[in-house]
Amino acid sequence: MNQPRDPYSFQVPDQPQDQFKSLTLILYVLYIVAIFSAGILAVIALIINYVKLDAVQGSLYASHFKWQIRTFWWYLIWNVIAWIPFIFLFFTTDHPSAFVGVALGGMVFCIGLMTVSWIWIVYRAIRGMLALSENKPMYSMQ
Repeated sequence: MNQPRDPYSFQVPDQPQDQFKSLTLILYVLYIVAIFSAGILAVIALIINYVKLDAVQGSLYASHFKWQIRTFWWYLIWNVIAWIPFIFLFFTTDHPSAFVGVALGGMVFCIGLMTVSWIWIVYRAIRGMLALSENKPMYSMQ
């Protein structure tokens, strides 16, 4: 005798590997575009990385997810370091005009380091996309 089917229960099919590849590629693109969104898209990509990390364990996509996660955290560290002199100079002095030279130096440091971090995140994403297109992991599997 057939049991009546519960309309509120469902079974989630296993995600095919192609969907993980597409997701990984989308996350790389989000990291690149994050430069133009004040990092908001990078935070979204990071959250997706952490949420889906268990699902990709044991596949080559796990190495890409770890690569992306490390890329985000280093990108964040570089940008925090870049903003420290800027924040210090503009919020801790009574007479900003007295420190014009120092402020200019801090601004050059901030912009320079942020530019380097933008180049670095684009490099890491492109390198990851190239490895992904060849179905290679980001780290050697020993």
